[in-house]
Amino acid sequence: MPKIGFLFKSLLLVMILSVMSCSHHNNAPIKILVNSWIGYSPLFYAKEKGWLQELNIEISTVVSLGESMMTFHTGHFDGLVGTQYEYQKLKEKHYKLTPILMFDRSMGGDMVMGNRSIDELKASQQPIDVYLEINSINSLVFQQFIELHDLQNQQFNFINKDQLKIVTELKQSVPSRASIVTTYIPYNFDLTKIGFQTLGSTKEIADLLVLDALYTTKESLHKNQQTYIKLKERINQAVNALNEDPKAYYETVKPYLENTSFEEFNAGLKQIEWLNKSLPKALQQRMQKTNFPIQDLL
Repeated sequence: MPKIGFLFKSLLLVMILSVMSCSHHNNAPIKILVNSWIGYSPLFYAKEKGWLQELNIEISTVVSLGESMMTFHTGHFDGLVGTQYEYQKLKEKHYKLTPILMFDRSMGGDMVMGNRSIDELKASQQPIDVYLEINSINSLVFQQFIELHDLQNQQFNFINKDQLKIVTELKQSVPSRASIVTTYIPYNFDLTKIGFQTLGSTKEIADLLVLDALYTTKESLHKNQQTYIKLKERINQAVNALNEDPKAYYETVKPYLENTSFEEFNAGLKQIEWLNKSLPKALQQRMQKTNFPIQDLL
């Protein structure tokens, strides 16, 4: 009988471990798309620290916001990080997304750069090449820029490419004709090195509100609310780590920032406003006026 009892207990233990293993295996991770924007670096920090693995969250990095939207269309992801532009575009495609975590507000981090001054662009008799990601916030930034500087009557030759391809191409062959690039941190740093200057940004264009958030489906929020709350805590912890030791933070996230130097990283931080902890009341009111929902923000 003792042997039978031992065998029974051993069999029971194996069955319990098997059930636990299957249960863990069937607990699919939360999958989020993210690109190399400095305001998303807390996610990269959390990944490198192992915090996302603890929460069973996986992030997949892409080179642009446009690619993020295209990849989201595959249906293999629970959410994506982006601006309200991407949110609205996906909403038009009947995706029932909602913003749940705020990251930052662009305060100069999205910009229009050129190899000519604004006066020279106004005087140009030839079409002006415009490099940008058409299916992203780039389009809105560019439109606001040309309205602000009364450039609507100029002829533009639009070149639609992701930011990495734009920078790579222009570095290999610096354009001699009048050219504009609508871009954002960290891609602006390489463009500066080849002679492009910032002509306008979200800092000067007062009417342009660019917000970055994590968007997910209502279903995923309901199913994983406690996990998302813990993710918010980890994001806050990452931003605290940034404030306490910027150099150590930078060393942790720099593989995701397209060869950005520490000096460029610090310069980029001055062009965003963190919104991970609280939203000023005036900003909340402005968000509501632009149809940016805040009721599900954690």
